[in-house]
Amino acid sequence: MNDTIIQVKNLVIAFGNFKAVNDISFEVRRGEIFGFLGANGAGKTTTIRTLCGILNPTSGQVFVNGTDVAASTAVLKPHIGYMSQKFTLYPDLTVRENMDIAGSLYELTHTQILNRTEELFQFIGLTDIPKGPVRQLSGGTKQMIALAASILHDPDLIFLDEPTAGTSPQTRQAFWELIRRLSSQGKTIFVTTHYMDEAEYCHRIVLMERGRILATDTPANLKAIYFPQKPIELTLTGGNQQAVAQEMRRLSLGEVSVFGSKLRVNVTDHTAFENYCQKHKADFTTRPVDPTLDDVFLKAISGAK
Repeated sequence: MNDTIIQVKNLVIAFGNFKAVNDISFEVRRGEIFGFLGANGAGKTTTIRTLCGILNPTSGQVFVNGTDVAASTAVLKPHIGYMSQKFTLYPDLTVRENMDIAGSLYELTHTQILNRTEELFQFIGLTDIPKGPVRQLSGGTKQMIALAASILHDPDLIFLDEPTAGTSPQTRQAFWELIRRLSSQGKTIFVTTHYMDEAEYCHRIVLMERGRILATDTPANLKAIYFPQKPIELTLTGGNQQAVAQEMRRLSLGEVSVFGSKLRVNVTDHTAFENYCQKHKADFTTRPVDPTLDDVFLKAISGAK
């Protein structure tokens, strides 16, 4: 059985002279949570819409389940679910009415829609189905229902475009618990996000910037690649974080970031850094810390310039 469910080769998507996606290639393995990570405007949504057959490639090839997306989107439709960046529900209709419409798009019978809706609402933890229009619901509840509507037809491959944007931390956590449960059922999840902490939940991630891929690997491997030595955290005893940071930059000891009362240093000159710490040992304490994906992303961007 082929382990690859998505294959992208030299994909370019241009709007006039602007290349929103600029010659990217990657593969997604069956059953994994695959994350596209980048700031707004990086090309994540444009890529995901192309994978779903909504946009056509300017050049390059996109294969989903072995099918050329540009050649036949109809073949793919029953096998993929897509939750877009915006709410995909009709705000003036009830939850039931929205689910009926979603089911009709996939030619499900009334009984199939009823049974699948009950099953999915148990899955997302919605025991009492709201009676009023969707516009009266909280943002988090709307997102959960939008997820249910997008997978009503039980697809193998699920595309989630910024699914937790604008929601509370509690909703984000609950939503990612649902994503992990879908993955445990054998579903393949392709998710875009600009939240670095969410990317930690993915099996593999792509770091994307201005239409280009900077790196692709597991979160742990990317941290090891970009940070063979852990960053050093400094806790200052007397304040003056900005002054200390400026001095360390002037001495070219490493990349220095200020985090409240602490400094984080990606050391480049270890001998000079150790000498500096010894000289100022009364002014701060040091300890190695694990790099974050924010650290990795910033390092990848600086290396790409």
